[in-house]
Amino acid sequence: MNFTIIGIDDNGQQEFSREIRGHIASRTVFSGGKRHHGIVRPFLPEGYRWIDITVPLDNVFRQYEGEDEIVVFASGDPLFFGFANTIRKRLPEAGIRLYPYFNSLQILAHRLVLPYHDMHVVSLTGRPWHEFDRALIEGHEKIGLLTDEQHSPDAIARRMLAYGYDNYRMHTGEILGNEHERVRTLSPDEAIGQRFVAPNCVILQRTHAHPRPFGIPENEFELLDGRTRMITKMPVRLLTLGMLDLRERHTLWDIGFCTGSVSIEAKLQFPHLQVVAFEQRPEGEHLMKTNAARFGTPGIEVHIGDFTATDLSGITPPDAVFIGGHGGKMEEIICRLNEVIVPGGVIVFNSVSPESKELFIRGAARHGFSVTGEHRLAVDTHNPIDIIQVQKTSAHE
Repeated sequence: MNFTIIGIDDNGQQEFSREIRGHIASRTVFSGGKRHHGIVRPFLPEGYRWIDITVPLDNVFRQYEGEDEIVVFASGDPLFFGFANTIRKRLPEAGIRLYPYFNSLQILAHRLVLPYHDMHVVSLTGRPWHEFDRALIEGHEKIGLLTDEQHSPDAIARRMLAYGYDNYRMHTGEILGNEHERVRTLSPDEAIGQRFVAPNCVILQRTHAHPRPFGIPENEFELLDGRTRMITKMPVRLLTLGMLDLRERHTLWDIGFCTGSVSIEAKLQFPHLQVVAFEQRPEGEHLMKTNAARFGTPGIEVHIGDFTATDLSGITPPDAVFIGGHGGKMEEIICRLNEVIVPGGVIVFNSVSPESKELFIRGAARHGFSVTGEHRLAVDTHNPIDIIQVQKTSAHE
C-alpha cells in the first residue's frame, strides 16, 4: 500500500505544482478531513472515491484495506503532529511520498514576523492539558499551541489565569490561508469570552518571568484550620522529593496530602510528572485548589475519600509514592500499593515516631519491599523526622 500525502492550508484556491496535479489526476482513492474535501473537491477526477478521516480511526484504516494507492490531504506539514505519523505507526510497511506545506504555527509566526526557531510546541488537539501545564510551569518564552474545540484560545486563557499565568501575550490565528483569516494579539483577559473560528492556533509570547521558587515556605500555604503542624516543613519536603527520585519518575501518588504541599512542590520542580493526590478529609479539595492556584501548578489530580476504599482501576499506576498520612491503616495502604505500583517504584514515608517507623518498615517488608534509603532530619525545635525509602524490584507478590 502506498500513500501520497499532500499538505494544504485553508485557502479555497489551492495552487498545486504540476507534479502534485499529476498524482491527483492519476488516482481514484482520496482521503482527508471533511474540511479538506471541501477545499480540494474541484481538483479531483471524475468517479473518485473519498474516505473521510474521522474518529474512530480503526474505521478509516479498514476502508484503506485492499487499496494500492491512496492520496491523503492533510493540514500543513503531515509529519508535524499530523496524519503521516499515524500512518507510519499503523502501517509501518506502507510507502509514503510527502508534499508538505507550512504548518499553522509557522504561518502564524510568518504573519507576525516572529522568529520561531526557539518556540516550544504543544499539541492540544485531542490531547489532555498535561504538556501545556508543563510548558507554563517551565516558563518557556514562546509556546506554540495546536488547538481543538475543547482547548480553544478562550479555554486556554481561562486555564492560564486560573493558575496565575498572566505573563504572556496571546497571538491567535484563525483559518490561516483563507481569505477570511484573522490574526489577533490579546492578553489572556481579553481572550476570555471571545469567539475564535476553527481551525485556529495560538502562540504565547512571555512578557515577564513567573516566580518558580525552589522550596516554598510553609507559612505561604493555606493551612488546614491554620495548623502549622499539619504541613510537611520545607527542608523535609525537599529531602523527601529527593528520595522519591522524581527526575526519573513518571507518576507520583501523594497519599494523605492535607494542604497539598508535597504534590505542589513536586509539580513545580518536576513539571513532567503526573501527580495524583489522595486525602480523606473533604477540606483537602479546597486546600489543594487554593494552593495549586496560588503557586501555579495546574494538572494535579485529586481524589477525596478513604484511600483503602478508592477505586484505583482508572488511575495511572505510580512509580513513586509519598505516604503523608495513613490514618491508622498503614498495612492496608501498603497492601493496595503493592497491587498497583510499577516494578522498581519507590515508596517514601516520613516517620515522626519510632512506632510509626516500625509500622511502616514491618508492613513494607511483609509485601516484599526493602529499605533502600533513610535519613533523619530535625527542623528548628521540632522533633526529628525519619525519611524512609523502600523499593521492590520484583513483580507484585
